[in-house]
Amino acid sequence: MSNKLQELTERLYSEGLSKGKEEGARILEEAGKQADEIVAKAKAEAEAIKAEAEKQAADLQSKVRSDLKMAAEQCLQATRKDIENILTGCICNEGVDKALGDTDFLKQIISAVAEKFSATESVDIALVMPEKLRKELEPWAKKELASKIGKGIEAGFSKKIEGGFTIGPKDGSYFVSLTEDTFRKLISEYLRPVTKKILFG
Repeated sequence: MSNKLQELTERLYSEGLSKGKEEGARILEEAGKQADEIVAKAKAEAEAIKAEAEKQAADLQSKVRSDLKMAAEQCLQATRKDIENILTGCICNEGVDKALGDTDFLKQIISAVAEKFSATESVDIALVMPEKLRKELEPWAKKELASKIGKGIEAGFSKKIEGGFTIGPKDGSYFVSLTEDTFRKLISEYLRPVTKKILFG
């Protein structure tokens, strides 16, 4: 009887141990699978994060390059414009100042404009010239120019005008400005294409 009991105990122990080992092996295998899945998922997430980081870095690099290129082009354009302005300014300023400081040349321009003006206007003319040229131009305007165009002329002088003149009806309804600034702008517009070609091809 004791042999049978011992046999039964050993059998139960053996079966329990066997089942325990199987269960343990199954749990271990399941845990291994879960660990593999976690590792695989972590690797996939790491790869996705890395790929996204690389994409963002590439996008940023591309944007920075584009911004730098645009800034360089704008800087170059601004520099070209500055050089162009300096050159045309030097050429215009010197030439215009010299020409409009020459009273004979100024008389010719005023005469030509006054004649055209008097042909289209039936009113007396108001003419404003540089104060610094009053001595040379006042007698000429009141006598020679008035008789030449056959109309009354009010010859005024202003310190605000360095060179050139303004002309208009005596009633002040409007006036045409042909001052040094007007001439500079006009000449510089013609010079700009030539200056650009010489400087920048």
